[in-house]
Amino acid sequence: MMNALLLSTATVALAEIGDKTQLLALLLAARYRRPGPIIAGITIATVLNHALAAWLGDWLSTLLTPDVLRWIVAGSFLAVALWTLKPDTLDSDEGSTVHRHGALLATTIAFFLAEIGDKTQVATMLLAARLHDLPSVVAGTTVGMLLANVPVVLLGSRFADRLPLRAARFTAAAVFAVLGLWVAIRGFG
Repeated sequence: MMNALLLSTATVALAEIGDKTQLLALLLAARYRRPGPIIAGITIATVLNHALAAWLGDWLSTLLTPDVLRWIVAGSFLAVALWTLKPDTLDSDEGSTVHRHGALLATTIAFFLAEIGDKTQVATMLLAARLHDLPSVVAGTTVGMLLANVPVVLLGSRFADRLPLRAARFTAAAVFAVLGLWVAIRGFG
């Protein structure tokens, strides 16, 4: 359980640095200047989104043979590693949704929608398929999301401007590549 929690936390915290949802956190912090509701909205959206992703990943793992699942997971981790190297930008239509709602509701909706198909959601699915410990995976990925986003919300653009996003992307990509190679070589055992 502890390994699943720690691995999930570290994986998502690294993957989230420079991600569009981190940019969204910065936008929300600049717009509302109310960290409490923004952090609460990030938490609610992440728990809901990642619980769904973890359930889906775990369910898909029951439909596939271990060998097929092994290669899908290994390939997916390697694909996420490459995806991580591409810097994210915040789509302009996500910002317009944010401005029509209060801080908590806007954050919850925007983060939930921004996470759909995002690399951290994909990572959550992969972790759940690999670890089969949904509570630890969801808790860990949520904590990882908060570790990456709460400082951005609390410290605003001053902190975000100083993040070494390129180095963080390369580090996160390396972690995903190592995970993919590890699964390919060692399997799930």
